[in-house]
Amino acid sequence: MPILNWITKDKDLQTAAKTEYRLLNEISELGYGDKSTENMLIEGDNLEALKALLPFYAGQVKCIYIDPPYNTGAAFEHYDDNLEHSQWLAMMYPRLELLRELLAEDGSIYVQIDNAEQPYLKVIMDEIFHRRNFVQMVSVKRASPAGFKVINPGPLTVTEYILLYAKNKEKLSYYPQRIPVKYDKNYDLYIKNLNASPELWELCKLTDLLYERWGISTWQEAKQKYGENWKIIREAALGDLALELKDSVVSVRDPHKPSEQIKRVLNMSQEQRNKVFIIPRENYSPIYIYNGGSLSFYKEKLREIEGVLTPTELLTDFWADINYAGIAQEGKTQFKNSKKPEMLVRRVIDLATKEGDLILDSFLGSGTTAAVAQKMGRCYIGIEMGEHAKTHCAERLKKVIEGEQGGISKSLKWNGGGGFRYYILGETVFDSEGKINPNIKFPNLAAHIWFSETKTPWNNPAKKTASTVLGIHNGVAYALLYNGILGDRTVNGGNVLTSKTLEIIKQDLQGQDYESIVIYGEYSRLGTERLKSENIEFKQTPYDIKKR
Repeated sequence: MPILNWITKDKDLQTAAKTEYRLLNEISELGYGDKSTENMLIEGDNLEALKALLPFYAGQVKCIYIDPPYNTGAAFEHYDDNLEHSQWLAMMYPRLELLRELLAEDGSIYVQIDNAEQPYLKVIMDEIFHRRNFVQMVSVKRASPAGFKVINPGPLTVTEYILLYAKNKEKLSYYPQRIPVKYDKNYDLYIKNLNASPELWELCKLTDLLYERWGISTWQEAKQKYGENWKIIREAALGDLALELKDSVVSVRDPHKPSEQIKRVLNMSQEQRNKVFIIPRENYSPIYIYNGGSLSFYKEKLREIEGVLTPTELLTDFWADINYAGIAQEGKTQFKNSKKPEMLVRRVIDLATKEGDLILDSFLGSGTTAAVAQKMGRCYIGIEMGEHAKTHCAERLKKVIEGEQGGISKSLKWNGGGGFRYYILGETVFDSEGKINPNIKFPNLAAHIWFSETKTPWNNPAKKTASTVLGIHNGVAYALLYNGILGDRTVNGGNVLTSKTLEIIKQDLQGQDYESIVIYGEYSRLGTERLKSENIEFKQTPYDIKKR
């Protein structure tokens, strides 16, 4: 598989591994609404924040949507989008590595990018996520040619791209979507006597019925009646009429891969053009042959979208129906040049998740992803650097919780509710030699021990525990004696493995089955033979705890 090289790549490949684990410190007064929620807004460098999340959320995120700086050479107000190409790659590579670790096995990542960096992003994502897990590249129409100033020769740029990858394509959770479309002119017939036997059906043009209702008989009269916009008015009216007569509106289409039987009937229908031929099918609707084609019913195109019966088609890899106009005011938050429509993020979330799933955006920007996730009943983690997290993201989310009506709010009947917790990055979990920080609290150390031993997440930063037992994984139980977990900091107390503390650990196991047990503590007063007989592996803190 082709790979991409740049000047600092060898060093950049080690960046994720060398990034320090930091504590996630909750700032309660900066959260808002229901603070029992799992929704998180994290202020800080997203590389360090992603590393801090690993012990708690590795393999738990269902959908990642990011809209990173595009490296366009522009001087953005909130982002330095004037990075040299190699610097941009050095910035993206380790972040994508950590994002992959956070992604659930059936999860997916959507990365929005422009045409300048898209080819390079594709190659490094092939390398990190593996080419076999590439799902699709979507083209998003973000503007029309109107108002462009032509600077460079060549076609005007009106699109951006979204690269979609799965963690494991064979297990990908994907929920196909249908989007509204205009009236399909191919459906220009309707059955006047639908309740009759199909052999007696009479087919007429939908346009003739419309003209009859208008009291005219030709298109010239329609033009005279409605002026220069007569075609637009007629198409809209035909669409309304098709919806009204949805059960009887049909199109004559060539059958897909016709069998010999169908071919014979098609030839017969060419000779008897006013007759409907029926080919029975088991387990699904029969095929109706008419005038050398099969009758496709308009009602099969209809889907209910937001409570309205609407003509639809399956979503493709070209999204031209999302309106970028007016997005500057969405969420009542200004974010020049980089804001994305709530409708765009909603589509991504609809494709990738169901209610209650976890969404992550590590380039949160104006807070669009978190705002949309809140309105759609998803859990979310948003990461943004500096004061911008407070002034833009938090303020926007407060308005959402209070029930603001911009963006997708009205279509979802959003009336507010929910909440989020606010975190900042704290001190490092490990020192320069890889030993644990003596100031770390029990839940954080427990998460790191569990993650280093099992490579799976342990609870989440919001949860506390009073149990010495961290859990059981593949038949191995893990326990931690640390930070006075038993309320006793004496030599023979809560941080030392003794017969007394071993009994407490066994009580905390609550009768669960296990084959062996790993116990972390300051030291052990149990002899080697006792440990062996109890099938215990003792590991000393801080010396046996290494950063991953």
